Amino acid sequence: MLTFRKILAITMALSTVLASTLLKAESLESMQTGIEIGTSVPEISAIGIDKNSVNLNGLYGEKGLVLVFFRSADWCPFCKKHLIEINQWAEKIKQQGYHVAAISYDSPEVLKQFKDEAGISYTLLADVDSRTVNSYDVVNQKYKPGHRHYGIPYPGVMVIDTNGKLKDKYFYQGYKKRITAEHLLNKLN
Repeated sequence: MLTFRKILAITMALSTVLASTLLKAESLESMQTGIEIGTSVPEISAIGIDKNSVNLNGLYGEKGLVLVFFRSADWCPFCKKHLIEINQWAEKIKQQGYHVAAISYDSPEVLKQFKDEAGISYTLLADVDSRTVNSYDVVNQKYKPGHRHYGIPYPGVMVIDTNGKLKDKYFYQGYKKRITAEHLLNKLN
């Protein structure tokens, strides 16, 4: 049986391969998904790892929120790599006035285990019945109800200001391609 440390070591070993997929945003073709930039975002319908309800107002930094949509911290190595990379930049993002939160259909227990084992410093959210993913219009259409992956989002990032307006979003074709945390920080500047 693979332990978390072995899985993490394998994931990190894939970083050379993944480096080519975690490209700067300008080199990627953006995907047309999600609510429109400039519109008000819906309230989130999620719980924290403590199983308490969370709302947007509790997540904002001075300038807003960086909301990361990801497939799974349980079975998706690309997601794990991206979440760990974002964690390395989370303090710098916070210094720019934004808090970071990441959301998936994973259970609070799965998220807590990943957070503890990977040392994630930002908020991880369990999207109950994928309500937030659906209301933000980023649910992956490849998986239909009844499929074990139904309810996962297209992986990406939304930047929301403190008035609840969508400032920017970064979603790309394919599950391997993500905006790098460094490039995201540069965009926030």
